[in-house]
Amino acid sequence: MNASSSSSASTESIVLGGGCFWCTEAVFDRVQGVVDVESGYSNGQVVKPTYEQVCTGRTGHAEVVKVSFDPAVIGLRQILEIFFVVHDPTTLNRQGNDVGTQYRSGIYYTGEAQKQVAEEVIREIEASKTYRDPVVTEVAPLANYSTAEAYHQDYFLNNPNQGYCAFVVGPKVEKFQKTFASRVKA
Repeated sequence: MNASSSSSASTESIVLGGGCFWCTEAVFDRVQGVVDVESGYSNGQVVKPTYEQVCTGRTGHAEVVKVSFDPAVIGLRQILEIFFVVHDPTTLNRQGNDVGTQYRSGIYYTGEAQKQVAEEVIREIEASKTYRDPVVTEVAPLANYSTAEAYHQDYFLNNPNQGYCAFVVGPKVEKFQKTFASRVKA
């Protein structure tokens, strides 16, 4: 789905890096109040990098998703609570077997209000001792965002039986659906 086609005055967007964008996209596609999810790349040095370039780890980009949501249905705080449950924010530059700076945990904001909510949620997670290790999620202004190639969009939806999808993406989607049953789209 293309985020720009569904943007309106009633939606807000946040860009999140939670490891492989296929996992993060698959989860947020199922969240009530989310109107669009777009896989992309952000916060690197190369303008409009390719997937192959990002995979080298030399562009500085993170694999991200742009989550567009209706704040009248779900707020940024709830989006971030889901984000912190469906990935490990304590591992630097990795999620499971995916290793490299492109798999870093990140929240890329477009305004001071988003930054404040992100920092507040992280402080609360740290204070709650939810994780044994400290949260290493990067909180930074959104920079140099570009949409990923078409074949990455809706990847899990289009390839549910592909090995990575079945063994890595699927369990994250199941975790979301169990943990946040009231937030799952009907």
